Amino acid sequence: MNVASGTFGTWHETATNIHLALMAGALDGLGYGRSLGRYIAEDGANVPGAEALAQSIAAEPGHPLTAARADLLQALREGRVSSGRVAIEHRWKQASILASAWKHGVPMTVHPGIGYDIISNHPIFSGSVIGRAGELDFKLFGGSVEGLDGGVVLSVGSAIMGPQVFEKSLSCVNNMRLQSGRQIVQGHHIYVVDLQDGGGWDWTKGEPPKTNAAYYLRFCKSFSRMGAPMHYLQSDNAAFVHHLAHALQNA
Repeated sequence: MNVASGTFGTWHETATNIHLALMAGALDGLGYGRSLGRYIAEDGANVPGAEALAQSIAAEPGHPLTAARADLLQALREGRVSSGRVAIEHRWKQASILASAWKHGVPMTVHPGIGYDIISNHPIFSGSVIGRAGELDFKLFGGSVEGLDGGVVLSVGSAIMGPQVFEKSLSCVNNMRLQSGRQIVQGHHIYVVDLQDGGGWDWTKGEPPKTNAAYYLRFCKSFSRMGAPMHYLQSDNAAFVHHLAHALQNA
């Protein structure tokens, strides 16, 4: 097994290309989702040379991009990536959600964790690169939540990350609105889809008591607290997405 041989979590192609995309994207202020989307859509990235990066860092040490430049400079000096045009053909980019989002200007975000992906043990792995990209995407996600009034939240198949990211983002947006004398986000509706049965609870009535097992379903409980009607549908996630796409195409 890969764990017994000490090689699990060291996927080279995946780790190298994700980090290259994120490091190149960070130089343009892009987060995780948009960096990967551009990398796929444009079949690679342009990487500046080590000398140019070092000069930029020395000339503007307080620049907002200095840390991102330093991460890329270190990767270049360690031989993890190469400067110049790095071409990676993506033959099926038309099927990529990330590439399509980049192409159409849709704010696609990715919310990473540190240590649980198949790239975490690879020598190129950088918590600062991953963390920076995730921070930018959390802010980008918050920008969408800022415009949520009267809108719809659709969560499909995310038991933990989806509700938790939305919860923190909505709280942040509401906090900033209240500080500026504005009303909190309102008038939105939340729809949650997952394989589980929702605990047999009618979530349109609010959350169940702690004595009910359904209370501990995070993907339902968190969303039910987000200041809007929450509707739950038990469904195969892939089947739901296919039916939704079909319905939208024929609407």
